[in-house]
Amino acid sequence: MSERWSMTILMLATALGGCSRSLTPPPTPIATAAPQVAAPRSIGGAATASGEVVPARKADLSFPISGRVQTVAAKEGHQVSSGETLATLETATLEAKVAQAQAALEVAQAQLALVRANPRPEEIAAAGARLEAARAALAQAAAQRDRPDIGATEAEIASAQARIAAAMAEQRKAEEIHDKTMTCVDVTLPDGEETTLCPALGTLEEQARYTLHAANAEHAAAQAKLDALLAGADAEVRATQAGVRAAAARRDAARAELDLLQATDVRPMSATAAEIAAAEAEVSRTQAGLAAAKAALDQATLRAPFDGTVAALSLSPGETVQPGQVVLTLADLRDLQVETTDLSEQDVDRVSVGQKATVYVEPLGMEIEGKVTRIASQASTLGGDVVYTVVVELDEQPPGLRWGMSVEVDVVTE
Repeated sequence: MSERWSMTILMLATALGGCSRSLTPPPTPIATAAPQVAAPRSIGGAATASGEVVPARKADLSFPISGRVQTVAAKEGHQVSSGETLATLETATLEAKVAQAQAALEVAQAQLALVRANPRPEEIAAAGARLEAARAALAQAAAQRDRPDIGATEAEIASAQARIAAAMAEQRKAEEIHDKTMTCVDVTLPDGEETTLCPALGTLEEQARYTLHAANAEHAAAQAKLDALLAGADAEVRATQAGVRAAAARRDAARAELDLLQATDVRPMSATAAEIAAAEAEVSRTQAGLAAAKAALDQATLRAPFDGTVAALSLSPGETVQPGQVVLTLADLRDLQVETTDLSEQDVDRVSVGQKATVYVEPLGMEIEGKVTRIASQASTLGGDVVYTVVVELDEQPPGLRWGMSVEVDVVTE
């Protein structure tokens, strides 16, 4: 019995030991993914990359100021020349500011001339010439008044309307000049004393007042002329009479200007240093204002910065644009080059400016020789890979080569 029990126990122990080993499986190794690295595409002594054909010169154009589009001369696909006007904004307000700035400058310059010296002979001669011109204009107005009435035509009405616009501009200019003559400035004298100077009062103010009176009369005559044309032939006589009165007012203003220059008792006394300094400062200030107004007016015109083709256009008359808003893309399609799109960081260290390159243009099925002209200093990413843009200048521009075509680039690195 003991021997049989011993064999049974031994067999049981052996079975239990086998079960124990089968219940504990061996450890399974865990696979570790290798880090992704952009593999170089070099083949032998060349660095290879894909790319595309692009213009060597391209510009996205915009207006530096906001405004409403007035004209659009450019058309998509058309060739334009450097300096050519592509589009303009409405400029009525800007032109008015230029006119105001010009009038202010003229007043300041007149003030400076007045405080610096007595009237010169050439100034008197110029005033005399203006008087003769005013007399001739008066004679012409009288002849117009006395001509037979032939009724109003569309051309006469349009001319009368243009005359009103011009008269209004002259009227505003005259008002600005007269207002300037009434301006006083606070200055500090060399000894530190504060004083107020009104350099334009007197002779200049009288001249400005006569000019304003003439401008008002001209505007009234122009309005009467238009009213007469619109009302009928009977009222045209009154309009021509108003024209005679306006011409007479201009003659009187010119005569008064000449009389003031010739009168010895109204010539200014010698100006002080402070008066001259104040007048010079006013001229400088108004010159700067005029330059700024002209610059703002110029910004309302969009011009081509170089010869090229209008590749994209996104504006139309009446549309309001904002500063910096891209409204037109201009490209020089006569000078195309190649830019790589996926040159690996593993290859870029072997590429340098001046190296030869072979460009295979896939759509054309042809190879073009070229050379590296630029390497981007900053990397970009493509699908998680770090890449650098390399620019290749082509030795030739074959027919059929177009912006956006796909290419393969081999840069000779040895």
